[in-house]
Amino acid sequence: MKTVNGFPDHFLWGGAIAANQAEGAFNEDGKGLSTADMVPYFEKKDYVNLRELMHVTSASIERAMAHDSAEGYPKRYGIDFYHRYKEDIALFAELGFKAFRLSINWARIFPNGDDAQPNERGLQFYDNVFDELRKYGIEPLVTLSHYEMPMTLVENYGGWANRKVIDFYVKYAETVMTRYQDKVKYWLTFNEINTTVIEPFTGGGVVEDRVGNIRQASYQALHHQFVASSLATRLGREINPEFRIGCMLARMIHYPATSRPEDVHQALVDNQLNLLHTDVQVRGEYPAFIGRYFKENGIELATEPGDEQILRENTVDFISFSYYTSLVSTTEPEKYGVTGGNLFSTVKNPNLERTEWGWQLDPIGLRTVLKEMYDRYRVPLFIVENGLGAKDTPEADGTINDDYRIDYFRKHLTQVKEAIMDGVEVMGYTSWGAIDIISASTSEMSKRYGVIYVDQDDHGKGTLNRFRKKSFYWYQKLIRSNGEDME
Repeated sequence: MKTVNGFPDHFLWGGAIAANQAEGAFNEDGKGLSTADMVPYFEKKDYVNLRELMHVTSASIERAMAHDSAEGYPKRYGIDFYHRYKEDIALFAELGFKAFRLSINWARIFPNGDDAQPNERGLQFYDNVFDELRKYGIEPLVTLSHYEMPMTLVENYGGWANRKVIDFYVKYAETVMTRYQDKVKYWLTFNEINTTVIEPFTGGGVVEDRVGNIRQASYQALHHQFVASSLATRLGREINPEFRIGCMLARMIHYPATSRPEDVHQALVDNQLNLLHTDVQVRGEYPAFIGRYFKENGIELATEPGDEQILRENTVDFISFSYYTSLVSTTEPEKYGVTGGNLFSTVKNPNLERTEWGWQLDPIGLRTVLKEMYDRYRVPLFIVENGLGAKDTPEADGTINDDYRIDYFRKHLTQVKEAIMDGVEVMGYTSWGAIDIISASTSEMSKRYGVIYVDQDDHGKGTLNRFRKKSFYWYQKLIRSNGEDME
């Protein structure tokens, strides 16, 4: 029996961004509008009810479609990675990145989603990005769908609730996997696929006021994504057998609020619903409990002959996931205060500190997640999002002393190392984010995650100049030592 004493030599250290939060250039070089382009900035925020903040309606879509500039829609301008990617990748190389997780904007390749031919200018942009990464020996980890899809597929088809979207996605996946087969080895089919049932528009392009039963529509959309993911996985392996294709989950581990059996069981149910998604993509079938859940919630999936076989025969090679916080389950929520979380709120855990946005800080939870998921699935795990959102304030001399972020990384990576020593196979760690970008949930710039500071405010004002934070040098030293030097 082999004992591992630390991070393996081949460990993929890096950072992560999403196209819709970083690239900008929302209407350049033939790109079409995407779902992310529909989300405006709100000055006042309720961090407990993020679903309300992210809620998109037919009326808000109509306003966004009529608005032809980027002003007021931060994800339309991002941090201008589209024009500054060489500068940013040079900084990632200086950090010592082994891997860089990014996404391809579907609407940059197929502006309407159902186009007969792809947009060559969009394809060339990612060629340029991958070539730049290769110049520095940085391995790209590419997410095919990260909280955006062409708006035409929402307006004309109803988003992922319509089975026809599977074919459009598979055509898109085949196009980019073929184009970049010699430049990209690691692929993720969907970002945080469980978002589709938490925030249906963000995850699946489903507009709540256009469907009769949003829960039914959300799970139908999710099923279509499962099938699409499996078909893309099969295609990828045909295109290049060396591809390694993974799924991606927002891991939301739930603890029981008390030792009351009712709370313990509620935590079990909540964890089952979270892991449903990896059950399907790794085990190749829906878990047993979901039949009763669907029946009791009035959900009837429309499936086609062959769906079960497609899911069973095309499971993923590895699991990637985000981890930011742990949640608490109880059958008596009225007894507890409520705090924020990743995409939705939770009752407060009195044993944990919380960020300004209400996210509960739980480094040991990451070790627990790694051990539980590896015991459950026995496939390699990849932490592709983990980081601290905070308001960073530059000093008079321009330095950014984000010791709180260093402390966050140190505590969480210590637990990753412990999990590896426990025998868990961890492929890598890409911090969220490598550089400050627009927040996915709140569309803020002031909620910063990066080790690289971008001079831009919540309204898009600033020089866009990049600056190294104190955490930049700490992370650089950590990577150089392969995780040994955490001081």
